[in-house]
Amino acid sequence: MAFGKGRGNKRASTSSYASTITMVIFVALCVIGVWMLSSNSVVPPQITQGSTRTVVSEPERSDVSASSNVNDEPEPTKSESEEQPAFEDNPGKLPDDAIKSEDEQRKSAKEKIEQRTSSKVGGEEGEGRETPKQETQQKDEKIPEEKENNKIVQENEEGQMKQVVKEFEKEQKEQRDEDAGTQNKGTQEQEQEQGQGKELQDVKQGQDVEQGTKQGQEQDSNAEVTFTDATKQEQPMEGGQSETSENSKNEENQQEEQSSGNEENGQQNVEKNTLSEENGKEEKSMKDENGQQEEHNNTTEEESGNNEEQSTGKDVSTEQQEEPRDEKRQEGSEASGFGSGIPKESAESQKSWKSQATESKDEKQRQTSESNTVENIMSGNAWVLCNATAGTDYIPCLDNEEAIMKLRSRRHFEHRERHCPEDPPTCLVPLPEGYKESIKWPESRDKIWYHNVPHTKLAEVKGHQNWVKVTGEFLTFPGGGTQFIHGALHYIDFLQQSLKNIAWGKRTRVILDVGCGVASFGGFLFERDVIAMSLAPKDEHEAQVQFALERKIPAISAVMGSKRLPFPSRVFDLIHCARCRVPWHNEGGMLLLELNRMLRPGGYFVWSATPVYQKLEEDVQIWKEMSALTKSLCWELVTINKDKLNGVGAAIYQKPATNECYEKRKKNKPPMCKSNDDANAAWYVPLQACMHKVPTNVVERGSKWPVNWPRRLQNPPYWLNSSQMGIYGKPAPRDFTTDYEHWKHVVSKVYMNEIGISWSNVRNVMDMRAVYGGFAAALKDLQVWVMNVVNINSPDTLPIIYERGLFGIYHDWCESFSTYPRSYDLLHADHLFSKLKTRCNLTPVMAEVDRIVRPGGKLIVRDESNVIREVENMLKSLHWDVHLTFSKHQEGILSAQKGFWRPDTIQTSS
Repeated sequence: MAFGKGRGNKRASTSSYASTITMVIFVALCVIGVWMLSSNSVVPPQITQGSTRTVVSEPERSDVSASSNVNDEPEPTKSESEEQPAFEDNPGKLPDDAIKSEDEQRKSAKEKIEQRTSSKVGGEEGEGRETPKQETQQKDEKIPEEKENNKIVQENEEGQMKQVVKEFEKEQKEQRDEDAGTQNKGTQEQEQEQGQGKELQDVKQGQDVEQGTKQGQEQDSNAEVTFTDATKQEQPMEGGQSETSENSKNEENQQEEQSSGNEENGQQNVEKNTLSEENGKEEKSMKDENGQQEEHNNTTEEESGNNEEQSTGKDVSTEQQEEPRDEKRQEGSEASGFGSGIPKESAESQKSWKSQATESKDEKQRQTSESNTVENIMSGNAWVLCNATAGTDYIPCLDNEEAIMKLRSRRHFEHRERHCPEDPPTCLVPLPEGYKESIKWPESRDKIWYHNVPHTKLAEVKGHQNWVKVTGEFLTFPGGGTQFIHGALHYIDFLQQSLKNIAWGKRTRVILDVGCGVASFGGFLFERDVIAMSLAPKDEHEAQVQFALERKIPAISAVMGSKRLPFPSRVFDLIHCARCRVPWHNEGGMLLLELNRMLRPGGYFVWSATPVYQKLEEDVQIWKEMSALTKSLCWELVTINKDKLNGVGAAIYQKPATNECYEKRKKNKPPMCKSNDDANAAWYVPLQACMHKVPTNVVERGSKWPVNWPRRLQNPPYWLNSSQMGIYGKPAPRDFTTDYEHWKHVVSKVYMNEIGISWSNVRNVMDMRAVYGGFAAALKDLQVWVMNVVNINSPDTLPIIYERGLFGIYHDWCESFSTYPRSYDLLHADHLFSKLKTRCNLTPVMAEVDRIVRPGGKLIVRDESNVIREVENMLKSLHWDVHLTFSKHQEGILSAQKGFWRPDTIQTSS
């Protein structure tokens, strides 16, 4: 009715005779359409769920949430829409009163038509047509069946979703009610302004705005849901199917409204039309359908234009009011943690952020070969054991013997640097014989299973320095080192006493330990609330970094050679070297200049080595050269102290916090770097013997020291500018805070209790795609450490992660990571794989995941639903135990655990 009036009013505005004729023809066509509908024996589609307009069939709906799609509901009549624009809280069926009202209207209309046309229309035209009584009986039969089906769906859902999904739906319903109230208010205001003539258009606009808002929420309760265990096969609908279903439903609802709205006109004009000729009926029916389609298209265009105007006006007038509302909706949607919660990354934000791919001039061409597709891997026994000389310790980018053999020089330790295979490996690394699940922290700091890292050479060479010893079936670590035989903790306190301003765990939070050995220094710094990035090459000191990781201490395999280390500039509070065997004074101090790049202005360099306290000729000469070099770098020698217990000494230098010393140097040696040299570029970038100036602008990173730990964890860095757009499209400081709140919700509501992870067994954690480090920050109170990985083609947010007292590294997941096999207890991948698919094949990436994770270790994946299914299939082919998959609104989460399975087949030599 409203639709007929709206169109009539619009045409009434034109006084032409042609418009009048057009209106009469249109009414006649509508009457024919009403008659055609009344003559069909099909039950109205809105009554049954099993009708053809539903994409998901009835059996499949048993695995779909009862609130699968708002568009399953027909458009309400005018009287209904005033009270309730859409039946959002009654998914799967209409309320009883709505069904009753519509049935009565249709029944009454059909009875009147029968009475008025019986005298003119022959009995032959009524043959094959069901009476209103028969149609009512069919409806009565369908309604109980529909209620029973909905009951089964609800029972299945309750049994599958468990406690976490119940909590999710509860919070989402509250948020949805709040949003619906806001949208309904806006719709009513529009109705008052535009009048009843555009009532239907306004209702649709309100529903479109409401639906658009819900689509922005990752946790929309009306989205398609699939909740499966490790063996369940049903999956959520694809986006294309969902869109098709919605479009078809909207079109049918539109046609139903047209029919209902024109029934009165049909009753008034039915006597004026002759329906006795079949050809005439068919022709007019086709015209009717075309007219309906034309009106549908015109209405859609009008709605689109009005929506655009409404949206523009709203953006201009209520921008400040919308932002808090968006945050509130987001907080509700992410409360349970399913779905990303955080908005999609803004395309505009990419213009405000650099990435390692653009910063680093020597970035390698990424491998995008599709030779090992998922289909090949899933075709059978495709997984094979790696056939590498390194055996159970294979690191593809550090054990590439073919590339190492082709090196022209090894003078700068090029053979210890990364040389990744052209074709990323898809083989699996074998387990050491007798491998056991690793010992829990903190016991692991003192002992590990010998068979997990079956190497004794280091115990033989360094046992007298208390590095490591063989004790039965264990390798034990007394906590000593070359410079702290009597224990690392005593040595740590010695450094604190030498310089009070170090202030472990307050001013000094993130450090780099170069030449770390078995990382006992970093292992005991945890007791002082300090995290250390321990670094050592894979060299003749057999498996030193592997020992560290098995002890549950953070470490990476890397060397100070010919290229920059994969860290940003000006991020480490302190850099430590205890007999690290690095020739700092050679090559014009190039390696020390690399430390200068990474050290925060005002930060300290602790050098504990024999030249500091011994008087041998070689030591004296090295000390002389180091003194001249550090002076030219404007480093101040703050103190030299000797540890009487260990019989060693340490020199502590401080990097300048201003450029004053640089400007007063008599000789420009080493020179200042060129203005276009990006100090943050660190991915395969050659070392340069130059220094970068200290930032002087008060809003530039490095011009101030961060606030003390732990306040720096949750406070946005002072240099994050509100005028800069954050990764998710908000002003950068607010983007930072929103990300932190999001991950606190996810960790507390889901990760701690609901995805089958025992956190007492988790120590070494990697966030494979960190943004602001919010996930790591949310784990602060657990006995874990997190390696935050910022991908080279992502916005360069790694300096933010360091600024808040966390650490991380640049990496490209199209290559292997610089760590030993079986290094991590848990990997976390938030929307990583969907982004990688555009650059490289996922199969070698999953082989790398399998290499890094320990048997018994876990993987959490949050990504698009289709990617979740692909990852799940590959994990099952790797014999991982998939504990949970949950998909909703084309977003999903997966939790899986690695087992001890290894394939029997060994890779053939190429």
